[in-house]
Amino acid sequence: MAARDADVTTDEAPPDTLAAIDIGTNSFHLVVARVGSGNRFEVIAREKEMVRLGSDAGAGGDMKQLSPDAVDRGVATLARMRQIAEIHGAPVHAVATSAVREAENGHDFIDRARREAGVRVEVVPGTEEARLIHLGVLQAVPVYDRRLVLVDIGGGSTEVLVGERGEVLTSASLKLGALRLTRRFFPGGKTSPKAVSACKRFVRAMLVPVVREVRAVGFDVAVGSSGTAEAVATLVHAEREAGADPPRTLNGFEMTRRETKAVVRRLAEATSPEERRRIPGMDERRADIIVAGAIILDQTMRQLGIESIVVSDYALREGVLLDALERQRGGAMHHLHDLRRRSVLHLADLMDEDPTHSSQVAHLALELFDGLRPLHGLGDDARELLEAAALLCNVGVFVSHSSHHKHSYYVIRNSDHLLGFTDHEIELIALVARYHRKSAPKPTHAEFAALAAADQRTVRALAAVLRVAIALDRTHAGLVDSVTCAGSVGTEEPVVVTARTRPGVDVSLELFSFDERKALLEDVLGRAVKVQAIAPAGPVASVP
Repeated sequence: MAARDADVTTDEAPPDTLAAIDIGTNSFHLVVARVGSGNRFEVIAREKEMVRLGSDAGAGGDMKQLSPDAVDRGVATLARMRQIAEIHGAPVHAVATSAVREAENGHDFIDRARREAGVRVEVVPGTEEARLIHLGVLQAVPVYDRRLVLVDIGGGSTEVLVGERGEVLTSASLKLGALRLTRRFFPGGKTSPKAVSACKRFVRAMLVPVVREVRAVGFDVAVGSSGTAEAVATLVHAEREAGADPPRTLNGFEMTRRETKAVVRRLAEATSPEERRRIPGMDERRADIIVAGAIILDQTMRQLGIESIVVSDYALREGVLLDALERQRGGAMHHLHDLRRRSVLHLADLMDEDPTHSSQVAHLALELFDGLRPLHGLGDDARELLEAAALLCNVGVFVSHSSHHKHSYYVIRNSDHLLGFTDHEIELIALVARYHRKSAPKPTHAEFAALAAADQRTVRALAAVLRVAIALDRTHAGLVDSVTCAGSVGTEEPVVVTARTRPGVDVSLELFSFDERKALLEDVLGRAVKVQAIAPAGPVASVP
């Protein structure tokens, strides 16, 4: 998942092994698997380290900074995990969640991970995290044909998703995590009746919008994944089977709401981590954060009306593994492309007042991109970002027409509807949409300045193409059917853009607008650009 050029089919044979790393707020997980037929894989190595990347959250639970010590621990852990993956010849796909997603210095961790550990980290938005967890869960528990509600409680966030037959019906990512709420309500892992009650009220309040969404679509079965669910399940098992050894696997273990409530009560009564470590079935490493995690699980079950929940021992890392596997295979790659495109179209349908115009602009933008490919040198991954930006560049009009390009950036950047994209890709799409009009990208713009040089070049090139594509549908009447480009590499001759029009139409406004908006494109290509229009009967107009 770290590299997004997987929509291009190549002749390279896919690797025999793959590795995925889940960089969580509390723990890092590595899974290495041997690739089988279909979507099957055989796990050959697992590693888990409790890194506590988000351990220095503020007293209110905010995760604005990763401490130097936490970054050091994280980078060292990634280096070790990469070495394990290399033993098996497995390329690594690493994703980071809420701790890195929220930290203002998250880029420092990402940069050091690449330089020092040799691991490229991709930050995933909360909704994409939920989708990947869903992918993993479906490989572990037999619920594909049933409508499931998935609850994944991590150290920094909780993902709630309703899905059926592999499709996501609704999902949300909440700033509710075992480590985050411990910091806010139970400093040092110490509990009190007052703090427990306050934590429960806070969780219920945060769940209100999710409860509404989940109840609207309904569900047949509930699944819990990740460390908190497994830790609570182990405690439930120990209570059921006093003195028995813990099960070899918790996958498929089912526990009731009544049992989770009893676990919360027992954990809260043990007012310190030292006391909780003596509880049968307690994972000693989680003794300080388990109360907050168990409360999140218990209150989520209560608010959603979940009477029993099935545990999945597959979660995000297996979802990332499957996602990476699908990207190696042509048939599945089309599915991923369709998933992303459907989510873009859904957001456009919700917020674009003239989606026909946006579709026409996207059509022309892609033809311009293809025609200019020898000159801009960008690949199919950039092409897909351009299409998304073209389809979404006007969603900001829903907020206000004035400065709607800036509103479009905000809507795209903060939408929960874009599935299948990484956080980085969403940022690029949002920036291309933001620069479809008015000012060109500038180093003084904070979001643009934060990009790597290669990404800045991509944004400039895609925004340049999008601007002239919009010009060619200035009247919103679809007068231009198609576009071709002529311009040789290695010369200084002007690039000629030919707009093929419908018979008998006047495209003078389109040509004028193109000429007005071509400056960024000329700057990107390093040469002049001319436009002309050709109707079925021959040339009709041109702009020198």
